[in-house]
Amino acid sequence: MIAICKTHDLTQGPSRSLIGMLAAGAGFSVASIYYGQPILGAIASDLGALPSTVGLLPMLTQLGYALGILLLAPLSDRYNRRRVILFKAWALMLALVASGLSPNVHSLMVASFLVGLFATLAQDFVPAAAATAPPAHRGRIVGTVMTGLLLGILLSRTASGLIGQGLGWRAVYVSAAVSIALVGAISFRRLPHFERGNSLSYGALLASMASLWRAHSTLRAATLSQAFLSVGFSAFWSTLAFMLHADFGLGSAAAGAFGLAGAAGALAAPMAGRLADKWGAIGVARMGTVVAGTSFALMAVGTLLPAEADLALLVIAAIGFDFGVQAALVAHQTLVYGLDPDARSRLNALLFTGIFLGMALGSALGALAFAHWHWMGVLALAMASVLAAFAVHGATRRGAPVPLSF
Repeated sequence: MIAICKTHDLTQGPSRSLIGMLAAGAGFSVASIYYGQPILGAIASDLGALPSTVGLLPMLTQLGYALGILLLAPLSDRYNRRRVILFKAWALMLALVASGLSPNVHSLMVASFLVGLFATLAQDFVPAAAATAPPAHRGRIVGTVMTGLLLGILLSRTASGLIGQGLGWRAVYVSAAVSIALVGAISFRRLPHFERGNSLSYGALLASMASLWRAHSTLRAATLSQAFLSVGFSAFWSTLAFMLHADFGLGSAAAGAFGLAGAAGALAAPMAGRLADKWGAIGVARMGTVVAGTSFALMAVGTLLPAEADLALLVIAAIGFDFGVQAALVAHQTLVYGLDPDARSRLNALLFTGIFLGMALGSALGALAFAHWHWMGVLALAMASVLAAFAVHGATRRGAPVPLSF
């Protein structure tokens, strides 16, 4: 490993193969928290559990992920990032194996929580990319790795459904464990050693996150803006299947196919990163919110068209709004990662904590809006969230956001 580390000069930026490895690692890691959703019915049938009980599994996985972001993601600012990644890969692989071998729903609940906890491995690959990237190309490189992460989110359900239908639900978790084992093995061979950022104790490291939040208005603005965008993002995806069934008579397979449309939008994330490097991250964040808002407005217009045209416009708009949301995310990450190189993992943890809170709120508000005002209520909520995201940055001074008082 010493020879590998000597040949990898971080001042020259990462190689394409290393960027590809980081992107794949982020994608396979984050996919672990979504594999279980399409196979809940099969799990309930096989384990003889009530659907209401099995329905708790995704919640426990998300809870584990949220806690992992807060409690584990900051470790890479205290310890060698490479060692943290290798430890989490090993732990996530074991948690996935335990899920696949679970004899009853209660053991699967525990394993699902642990999967979420250690799937925060994905949040170590993105700051690692930022740490290896020269400032002039940080947006492009972070955008490329984020493409891997976003594809993992959007395509995980499709992969799980196909494997589960052909080989059974346990094979989904075993396959996922194999993918993480490969990620760990390649990381062992390819990841460079990273300098330790500081010598704070673990308790002081966690406490310092409050200080970082107070110290950086840019962090607060980026987190709040992306959280608002996440409200609309989550409201759309959490109600799409219901709308497709009610308005078009389509099943869950059609809703899953929309993930491919979202993936097409996510593939444009590297372009957003290059634009952030060239034009400035604030401008790209604003551009992303405008694209997202325009896409939601097009969806609203589509409800006035014949069914075939409405569905076609919905697909196009889904690509557009996914691109807008991901472009804003890459821009916000570029801003945040440039604030304090020694605190990138903690800054990332704060940013994504805000994002997941926004997603949770969006799921709840989206369900409420759909129940009372159907699809137009969901679109109105999404457009309001986009307007709020745009307003957060407010006026700028020489490309930097005006300090916010919240």
